Amino acid sequence: MGKVNIAVFASGGGSNLQALLDAQGKGAFDGRIALVFSNQPAAPALDRARAKGVETFCIPSPGFMGSREAYDQMVLDRLQSVGVELVCLAGYMRILTGVLTRPYSDKMMNIHPALLPKYGGQGFFGHHVHDAVLKAGDTETGATVHFVEEGVDTGPIILQSKVPVHPGDTVESLSKRVLEVEHRIYPEAVQLFCAGRLEVKGGKVVIS
Repeated sequence: MGKVNIAVFASGGGSNLQALLDAQGKGAFDGRIALVFSNQPAAPALDRARAKGVETFCIPSPGFMGSREAYDQMVLDRLQSVGVELVCLAGYMRILTGVLTRPYSDKMMNIHPALLPKYGGQGFFGHHVHDAVLKAGDTETGATVHFVEEGVDTGPIILQSKVPVHPGDTVESLSKRVLEVEHRIYPEAVQLFCAGRLEVKGGKVVIS
C-alpha cells in the first residue's frame, strides 16, 4: 500500500501544520502531505508549506461572491484532482458545508484546544477557549482530535490528552501548554488513520 495522500487546511500561522510537516519528515506517519489549502492569501501556513516544497492552493474567502457550497465545491474539485484521502484541519477558520464533509466522512480530522464536548461549537476557538476555561475555574483542560461532521466541533473523538490548569495561569501560558499537546497528538491520530486502525461504529471511534 502506498502512502496516504493528505491535505492540510489552515487559515493562519499553521503551527499544527508545522507539527505535521515535522512529523512527516521524521517518518512518524505513513502519509504524504500533498497539498496545503488556505482561504487567506497571506496565511503564514502557506509559507511553511512552500518552504517544505509542498503544493499550495488558496481561494481567498474575503470578497468571495458565491455561496459557501460553491466555494467548497471548488475546494473539493482540487482535492479530488490531487487524490487526497485524508483532510486535516489545522486552524481553518471557515465552517464547512456538506459539499466537503460528506465526501470526506470519517476522512477529515480537526484539532480543538479543549476536551470536547466541553468548550466546543460556535465562538469557541483559539484564545476564547482558554479564556473560558480560566473563567470557569477548571483544574484541567486539554486537546482533542476528532472526525469532522457538518456541526461545529461535533464528530467522533479520535484522541484526547489532558493538560493541568495551574494557579496563576494566563491565556498565553495555558495556550502554550495545550499547543504542545496538540502538536503531539495530531500526528499520532494521522498515523492511526494511515495505518487503517480507525473505525467509526455507532458514532464512536474504535482504535484497532
